[in-house]
Amino acid sequence: MDTNEGANPSYENGADDFEDEEQSEMRVLLVEDDNLIGTMVRLNLEQDGYQVEWQRSGEAALQVLRTVRYDCVLLDIGLPGMSGTEVAKYARKLGLGTPIIMLTARDEIESKISALDGGADDYLCKPFNMAELLARVRAHIRRSQGSLEVPTDQELHVGTSLVNLERRALRTTDGTWHELSDKEAVLLQFLARNPGRALSRADILEEVWGMDATPTERTVDNFIVRLRRWVEPEPDHPRHIVTVRGWGYRYEP
Repeated sequence: MDTNEGANPSYENGADDFEDEEQSEMRVLLVEDDNLIGTMVRLNLEQDGYQVEWQRSGEAALQVLRTVRYDCVLLDIGLPGMSGTEVAKYARKLGLGTPIIMLTARDEIESKISALDGGADDYLCKPFNMAELLARVRAHIRRSQGSLEVPTDQELHVGTSLVNLERRALRTTDGTWHELSDKEAVLLQFLARNPGRALSRADILEEVWGMDATPTERTVDNFIVRLRRWVEPEPDHPRHIVTVRGWGYRYEP
């Protein structure tokens, strides 16, 4: 872990009196090896009504992620051994759709891009304001728990797969269900609602990511690659999520 990651930042205690009945049941996995930071984050989350499990290594985090369902993951990028970015990538390969917020002292744009492309939904640099962290956790959980605006049917057929927006899950032709991240679900919904229309990468970034973080057009490409593995009979020769060269993508039912 970088020495900067282990520094003692001056965190502003942002826990407030906000708490509702549903939130008290929300579970957060905190993955942080710094005792001071971990203690402060856990204390504020618990005061805000969350159940918190704290793991100090990426390997330990993956073990619990295989068996326990969480509503949000707070993941330090500079963990000893397996890095936070590696944990996020492996978790997504396992089908984990839980929102992941990276916590790190690294403020370089390359580090942010790597984390977001690796599967993180958001990115917060240390030292951070605790009130902002709590607000981001609430926002990501709110979206992932059903804020997708679906006026009618909760199910969509995308390519050869069935997407259940209420469950945030996708069923492939072999009957296997895969959890979708919030961004993956919104992206599939956006594509399915615009059949035959060439959508630019900029359109997709605005619709799916909005002002949440600082993704790039490469982020869109990486998400499309992952989704094609599920919805295309031959991902290397896509028929449903088609590349429009120099522009973006087009969905063909």
